[in-house]
Amino acid sequence: MLGRSEVMTAGAALELLIRSLPTKTPPGDIIAIEDSLGFVCAEDVVSGEDLPQFARSTVDGYAVKAEDTFGATEGMPAYIGLAGEIMMGEMPAFALAKSFAAKIPTGGMLPGGSDAVVMFEHVQGVDATTIEVLKPVVPGENVIRAGEDVKKGELVVRKGRRIRPQDIGACAGIGVAKIAVCERPKVSIISTGDEIVAAAASPSMGQVRDINSYVLAGMIMESGCLPLKKGIIRDDYAAIRKAVEESMRDSDAIAVSGGTSVGTKDMIARIIDDIGNPGVLFHGVSLKPGKPMIGGIVKGVPIFGLPGHPAAVSLCFELFIRPVLDLLSGLKEKGLQKNIVRAALSRNIPSPQGREEHIRVVIEEKEEGLIAVPLLAKSGLITTLAKADGTIVIPLNSNGQEAGTIVDVRLF
Repeated sequence: MLGRSEVMTAGAALELLIRSLPTKTPPGDIIAIEDSLGFVCAEDVVSGEDLPQFARSTVDGYAVKAEDTFGATEGMPAYIGLAGEIMMGEMPAFALAKSFAAKIPTGGMLPGGSDAVVMFEHVQGVDATTIEVLKPVVPGENVIRAGEDVKKGELVVRKGRRIRPQDIGACAGIGVAKIAVCERPKVSIISTGDEIVAAAASPSMGQVRDINSYVLAGMIMESGCLPLKKGIIRDDYAAIRKAVEESMRDSDAIAVSGGTSVGTKDMIARIIDDIGNPGVLFHGVSLKPGKPMIGGIVKGVPIFGLPGHPAAVSLCFELFIRPVLDLLSGLKEKGLQKNIVRAALSRNIPSPQGREEHIRVVIEEKEEGLIAVPLLAKSGLITTLAKADGTIVIPLNSNGQEAGTIVDVRLF
């Protein structure tokens, strides 16, 4: 417990939490592809046909047999007869004989006998029946062949991927109008504290507006999950326990804000242990901000006890809650980390050894490159979160970072 034993590293705490999660397949549903954005795919989507089903042009021009254009130049063009015109959305009623071409629009179906398309810019008309080609093409140039995009039997969307707009487009292209998805996990948010009042209220001296439930709700939605705000609960054991137990009936995970340190009213760890096994897995991590973080599991439901400060809530969500929600969502493909940029520190940052420290920074663009300007403020200040572009990490056993050091900035 916090204050009574050594705290864990953030990495060890997350590993323990994930290892202790029960293995289960998230429930699924079949929905229309236009409603599937952000859901996790529950079954592999395999194409039942070639895409495209026919060879088509990628430019406006003339369908030709490539060998008829070999050696063509502006000084010595190739003279080719016109066999007709391909209309958009129609199958050509003719095939090309040697030394003949057909006018074709972008997306038009190539006629038999052709294997390339010459762009309009490289063609001049001689008369109504003949063109001269000023530049040669090779077989397959300016053409998408049948099945070149997707072949029948090819995997299009893999199980466990979060569905993107391009995945939806690929499904539409192969005629898949409905898709199996994992249901979005529901996450209850419980705010605790006698000093916490609603965002619309006018706080008295000693009171503060509820910030954390709004931060958490936004991050939960950003993770592809559904937030269930359970309100503000006073610092009372029975009231908080009741809120947690009720949340377990309709939630896949629970986030409790406040009540995680060692004060007389900080009872979240005791409540988690009292409700059921295995209870609290860790209480306290070598992290700044976020040292009082609690992670536990009760009857298969992960329960998180979060520090009261907004900056700590945001950081602990990213480090502990989001990875768990990814698992509960059925997510298997992480993809590339696209929200990291490299920047030079604008000033020295001291840091005590023994804990991993996350520093909020603003990114500035200078002639010499990107500069990371630290916002050295207390974790209770919400405005620094709003001002910051991201965070940098001071490793566990480091004394800090010197000005000019190139660091990875994890963008919000």
